[in-house]
Parts: sequence; structure tokens; C-alpha cells
Amino acid sequence: MKAIERILNTLTGACFLCENPACTQACSKYMDPARVIRALRFENVSGAREILTENIDCTTCDDKTCMRACVRSKFDQAVAIDKIMTGVGNLPYYESKSIDLSTSLCGVTCENPFFLSSSVVCSNYDMVAKAFDMGWAGAAFKTVGMFVPDEVSPRFSQIEKEGEKFVGFKNIEQISDYTLEENLEFFRRLKKDYPLKIIIASIMGRDEEEWTKLATLVEEAGADIIECNFSCPHMSGTGLGSDIGTNPELVSKFTKATKKGTSLPVLAKMTPNITNMEITARAAIEAGADGLAAINTIKSIMNVDIDTFSTAPEVGGYSSVGGYSGKAIKPIALRFIHDMKVDKVLANIPISGMGGITTWKDAMEFIAMGCSTVQITTSVMEYGYRIIDDLIDGLTRYLSERGFNKVDDILGKALSKIVSAENLERDSICYPKFNRSSCVGCGRCIVSCYDGGHQALIAGEDRKPIMNPNKCVGCHLCTTVCPVDAISFGVRVKKK
Repeated sequence: MKAIERILNTLTGACFLCENPACTQACSKYMDPARVIRALRFENVSGAREILTENIDCTTCDDKTCMRACVRSKFDQAVAIDKIMTGVGNLPYYESKSIDLSTSLCGVTCENPFFLSSSVVCSNYDMVAKAFDMGWAGAAFKTVGMFVPDEVSPRFSQIEKEGEKFVGFKNIEQISDYTLEENLEFFRRLKKDYPLKIIIASIMGRDEEEWTKLATLVEEAGADIIECNFSCPHMSGTGLGSDIGTNPELVSKFTKATKKGTSLPVLAKMTPNITNMEITARAAIEAGADGLAAINTIKSIMNVDIDTFSTAPEVGGYSSVGGYSGKAIKPIALRFIHDMKVDKVLANIPISGMGGITTWKDAMEFIAMGCSTVQITTSVMEYGYRIIDDLIDGLTRYLSERGFNKVDDILGKALSKIVSAENLERDSICYPKFNRSSCVGCGRCIVSCYDGGHQALIAGEDRKPIMNPNKCVGCHLCTTVCPVDAISFGVRVKKK
């Protein structure tokens, strides 16, 4: 099954994930191939299989109207929808049961774990109302302050890799560009129209008085939780954002000021631009914070133009240090969250996790690391609020298929699997296992093993690898580079 899923990932990767997809509109059997493809792209394989099951079986279709209508064909060639549907039809089908996805954050009940994080994706009434209508449990509204920043243009750029348009993302955008009164009115309207949805008011003051006043105002406007933005890495003024988050004394002072102005739960949003996040997190909790949010974006400089030597996003020939986000920062986020959850002072403190979440699997990793809710921005910016469909469906199906009944059943389950380096097994070797029927003989494992490993592989007459166990140290570089997943973990034996 893994080989089929790998092939499907490759095929669906070509899809533009169009709005009002032409392939679906053109289907003569009234099938929705675009929805199947979207489920696959967001790792909801079981969901894709059910969508195909619930509709007319298009695997026998021979008119290919969907492929003729494919927008991608205007660029190079149509997405191989016929092959995708055939592949999905060969996957196992599991009927999922109803699962309780509700969770809580600092005592506030949430219908599911999925929140929009404080950013441009939730910056006015219409945007957040649309997201709520689509199924998001809540939104950490874009940070509000007593001032309106002057923004630059452009303010976004991305990292590309080997044909992938969007691997990492950088922004140099600041807090809300609406006035405080406009933002407060957004809160009032949203709470009136969506009383069961959760509004997290992200605030940023310039002194203690502003932190206290902002906390009072957002509570009066209908916020359910307050998030202190101690972590924005690119504010144009000093003493703001991550300038606070790296300083335990400032974190403590402004947390106390915020708590002074409200009875609502308060989250301290932590900066990753620090070595030990638990130090400032402890300062926040000891000052009265009820929970934590982590991580914000990472300070970055990216995409130096080798002709002009300017960096992106270029603003009149110049740029600045900005915040890096996207899938690439997920391992960093998980590490910081782990460090806080195993800290004796912070172990039982609620955390709303974020950083590189694209799919339900990503979200589940954060939940397994101890986050009761997760927040998402960059994936929404790339794909839209519609990702909530597969976030909810994918997590529901996973819990159902594994015999769990609710989200809390997996909360923190990964923490015990992470130990200090000296406690790892070091007197045995796990050798790689080669599936020769799946191997295509590309030689990627061989060249990587020789040039970056221990020269333990050579090519046989069929171009496929032959391993020398006397040289293999079980590093599994070969497994990581194999493009067709023909190498896996094999037998573990004691070292000689």
C-alpha cells in the first residue's frame, strides 16, 4: 500500500488545487475528482477512498473529459486523473465511526483542535466568519495594538526546491493594520454571530499600561482567551515582539500587566529565537499566564539575488530580517514544545501548538507532543480555509481506525518516546532491508552510501544494490534517499 500511496503523492503533486475545479465541472459522470485529489494531497488517504466509493466509479470511464478540462494542461500537461482514480480504487476502505474531536484550552471548550493562528488569515470579520462557517473551531485574531503600523510592499516571499514552489515562507508583516476600534467591533460581531466559536485576542502593548488596557478592551468585546504576542520577529519598533520574548523580566512584567486587566485565560506566545524557551515560558507562568502558545516564526534572511545581491521580499532594493514559517519549521517547533512539556514547572501547562502544520498528520504530531489545540497560518495562505475538511476528516479517521475515542486519548503520547542521547540503544545495528521487486535500479542509495555514508553498497548486474554487512553501520541514509520506498528497517542484531 505504501508504494501506491507514494505514486499517488507524485501524481497528485502536479495538481494546482484549483478553485471551482474545471475537472469536476467537466466530469460527465458528476464525479468530483478534485475533491479526491485534495484529500490525497493532505494525507487523508482513507477519506479519498470513501469519496470515490460514495460516487460513481470513474475507474471505468474512457472519455477523460476531466483531463481535457484540466487547467494544468494550459501550462504543460493534464494531471493524470485516470491513474489517480485507479490507484485510489486499489486502496483499502475503512468505514469510520463518530469521534469526539472536542478538546479544551485553559478550561475553554473547543469543538475541535483546529484554530487559525494570529496572522493575515484572520484579520477581519468576513475572513474569520468564512472560516468558522467551514468548520474551524476558533481563531487567534491578528495581533491588535494601540497603534496601526506602516506596512511595506511586497511583504512575502518563499523558498523553492526542485520544482516545489512553496517549501518555506518568509513574511515581514507586522500587527493588524486595522484600528483598535475596528478590531474590537470585529470581535463583537463574531461573538454575537458565532457564540460557540472561540476567539483568541492576540495583543501587543508598548508599555504596562497598554497591555492592561488592551486586555480589558478585548474581554469587553467578546474574546474568550487572550494571547500575549511576545514573539513577532520583525516589528519595526524596539521593545516589541521577540524583543520581549527573549527577556524573562519583560515577559514577567507584561504578563502581570495583562492579567491585571482581565479575568480571561491568558496565553504567552513564545519566540523560537532563543536557545531555551522553557526559561521565558516559566517566567510567564510564574507571572500568572494560564497557558502557552508556540512557536512563532523564526528570524530569517532568504533568497539572496545573485545578480542584484538584494534579498527577498525586496522593498525598493532592500529587505530586512523576517519570520520564516512553513513545513520546514515543524521539527523545530516540536522540539521546543517537547522541552516545555518535560519541564517540571511547565509539564501540566496547556499549550496551543503551531509551526509548519499542513495536514492532519502534522497536527496529530503536535497533539501527541502534548498540545491540546493547534494553530495554522502558512498552509491556509497557500491552500485556503478548505484544508479544514481534511484536517477534521483525516484526524477523525485515524482515531477511529486506531480504536481511540477522543482527541485526549493521544494527548502527549509521544513524550515518553524521547529520551536523552545517552539512553539510546548503542550496542546493536538495525540493517536496511531491500525490497528488490520494488527497486527500480536508480542507484540513488549507492551513490549516497559511497559519497555520504560508509561505502557499503555496490550495484549488481541488474543495477540494484548489494550490501556488504561488514561495512554497513545501519545509518539508513539509503532509506531516506530511496525515491520509491524500496528500502526499510530490517533485522536488528548485536554488534560484534
